[in-house]
Amino acid sequence: MADFLPLFPLSIVVYPGEKLNLHIFEPRYKELVQDCFRAGKPFGIPAFLKKGVSEIGTEVIISSIDKTYDSGEMDIRCKGGNLFRIMNFYRQLPTKLYAGGEVEPLTDIDDENPTTKALIKEKIQHLYEILGLATLYLNLPDNFKIYDIAHQLGLSLEQEYLLLQRRRESERQTIVLAHLIAILPVVEETERLKDQVKLNGHFKNLIPPNF
Repeated sequence: MADFLPLFPLSIVVYPGEKLNLHIFEPRYKELVQDCFRAGKPFGIPAFLKKGVSEIGTEVIISSIDKTYDSGEMDIRCKGGNLFRIMNFYRQLPTKLYAGGEVEPLTDIDDENPTTKALIKEKIQHLYEILGLATLYLNLPDNFKIYDIAHQLGLSLEQEYLLLQRRRESERQTIVLAHLIAILPVVEETERLKDQVKLNGHFKNLIPPNF
């Protein structure tokens, strides 16, 4: 049987376990946050893609309301929970300003491939070194999952949502590895051009070729 969930569509993808800070200012979502916080219940964030509400979303639990403004606007802290698929979407619930829907829970299969994971770590290290972000790699735990790193890889919103659609960790690994292999030469060339531009106008210490 489908569960019922208040829905807050946004142009973002939220992953399970992700910490999320939101500034709430629209009347309908101020009402949604107040209702869910008082009841201690989650709401759902489906990605808003291509001018429509996506089928798959993430439950979000409100950890705290950090600040409430005179206007009723709020700063809230949330955390991503379980994934769901929307079975029936209602743009506005009876007696409420916000949307909702009947949803079914989704279950992931943790079948990560150790070989693929090692390749992903190698590519991420290379990427972060090129970008001067080596500290990010050093802070990467050995037991990371694709959801943990997805927002740090330069993926488009559509690509981030594609990961959300895959139920197997091994499938998400394959997508991320292909992305890293594709973007690394582009990033390397971009950084090379930046260095070349920086050198323009400066004295160059060039080694003549042997001929």
